[in-house]
Amino acid sequence: MSSNLQSSQAHLSNTQARDMASLLHPFTNLTVLRQTGPLVLERGKGVFVYGADGKDYVEAMGGLWCTALGWGEEELVQAAVEQMRKLSFSHIFGGKSHEPAIALAEKLKEVAPFPVGKVFFANSGSEANDSQIKLMWYAANSRGQKGRKKIIARNKAYHGVTLASASLTGLDAFHKSFDLPFDFTVRVPEAHYYRGGRDGETEEQYSQRLADELDVTIQREGPDTIAAMFVEAVMGAGGAMLPPKGYFEAITKVLDKYGIFLVDDEVICGFGRTGNAFGCQTYNYQPDSMSIAKALSSAYLPISGVLLSPELVEIIEEEAVRIGGLWHAFTYSAHPVSAAVAVKTLELYERRDTFGHVRKVSTAFLARLRALRAHPLVGEADGVGLIGAVELIPDKKSKRNFEAAKGVGAKCNQFCQEEGIIVRALLHDRIALCPPLVINEAEIGEMFDRFERGLNRTLDWVRSEGLLA
Repeated sequence: MSSNLQSSQAHLSNTQARDMASLLHPFTNLTVLRQTGPLVLERGKGVFVYGADGKDYVEAMGGLWCTALGWGEEELVQAAVEQMRKLSFSHIFGGKSHEPAIALAEKLKEVAPFPVGKVFFANSGSEANDSQIKLMWYAANSRGQKGRKKIIARNKAYHGVTLASASLTGLDAFHKSFDLPFDFTVRVPEAHYYRGGRDGETEEQYSQRLADELDVTIQREGPDTIAAMFVEAVMGAGGAMLPPKGYFEAITKVLDKYGIFLVDDEVICGFGRTGNAFGCQTYNYQPDSMSIAKALSSAYLPISGVLLSPELVEIIEEEAVRIGGLWHAFTYSAHPVSAAVAVKTLELYERRDTFGHVRKVSTAFLARLRALRAHPLVGEADGVGLIGAVELIPDKKSKRNFEAAKGVGAKCNQFCQEEGIIVRALLHDRIALCPPLVINEAEIGEMFDRFERGLNRTLDWVRSEGLLA
């Protein structure tokens, strides 16, 4: 370590210094991190996490959109302990199986919002979506449609960070210096009425325009070259943006016309986030396959899954028989401890009516969120269920953004953390909120009180920097 860097980190605690010497932090501004050091967390309970600095924080991002049941859920701990003692590891290669994998697959078929033939398990949302791409190509080859290798994905989409899934992700930051995206991706516009709607255009008209543009894109590329389109019900890491009215109804008609599969990325929205079990139920569309992760185990252990329609399962298995096997898997696919925790998580959602609780408390969440539209720094402020975002702008009339280099969203993120709330700054200074599903109305009030203090400090800073219109 250089003497200058050592000097700049002299104020760090011993734990922070050890971190900086040993850990490579992803999704992090390393220049800022070297100045501030990491926030070291020691424990969590409910919707709060507690730092080595002695402070408590409302975890308003549910970790990374994932810790649905909050921290310290003892029944999930016990499920993991019991399974670890019984069968700490097994796999499903070569005809092996175990009860937690079977029970989880059965439960997912039962609760899925579309007919599911079988389930493939992986360990993260990125792996699930990477597997989806491979399986879409596999299915196309099985049907003798070897030209169908292109995948449609939207600008600002987030589908993961593996080489293939990052190619679908529509955020430039995830491509720079990685030689991405690969050229199988066909990009279409995101669906964001606040930014994309024209003067006098209704949400439904905007949705139809996007569907018409999708049709034109498919015709330009050639319908027989496209295997699938990937979508998120609510676009998460791209800005926590809601779809306009009628959007999914309009685009699914186009996809059906050309026989293009719809892959539903429910990694963030799945298991109650939007007030229903799945985002596709909230927004009225039926996919051909679905990716799930995060809240599947309330993020207590890594696990993800791909839910495939009976039609796709039949196509894939026919090809596997023809070539001698399905040569795609992971060592930890359907890990018994992760699967057991996921089974218990789904049981808790049902027993406690967690999704009904989301619908109940979302009234308070959305009221406080939308009230922020009156704040001098806020343009859009909207959400659904227990997910939403505010967009920080200098001029409400023109809706222009701050210059990216000013780092207004990052500054707001910092002020919020100092006020005892963990949020996430996304593209174009959008600040996301995605608290655990178990949050109650009093905690929602505390969360927004802390957030507003952070927002007001951001406004003071913006004014002091002369950044307002």
